[in-house]
Amino acid sequence: QVQLVESGGGLVQAGGSLRLSCAASGRTFSSYAMGWFRQAPGKEREFVAAISRFGYGTQYADSVKGRFTISRDNAKNTLYLQMNSLKPEDTAVYVCALSRYTAVVVTADKYEYWGQGTQVTVSS
Repeated sequence: QVQLVESGGGLVQAGGSLRLSCAASGRTFSSYAMGWFRQAPGKEREFVAAISRFGYGTQYADSVKGRFTISRDNAKNTLYLQMNSLKPEDTAVYVCALSRYTAVVVTADKYEYWGQGTQVTVSS
């Protein structure tokens, strides 16, 4: 069984930075693409960023492009999301996910396993 555990969330002022981590266990981490999604109160879950199996391919939502960077360390079975220049509208629960594919995928239905999420709150 796959387990994904996020960490690194918290409260930060607008303009600040946070680095999220997602530790994976129970499956060959490096075999599949991974992604980050987020869900704000009263809103639907939305795609944030995704990375291919070995990290050569990445894709970002327009709203975070240029501010967020997704990366992975397959030796440590860990996925990261570096978030810079945070805005109040970035406030959400951030969830990492493991897909069924090796290439970058951006829709939730392509992901098989999900973490519980970590709260990110950006104050103005």
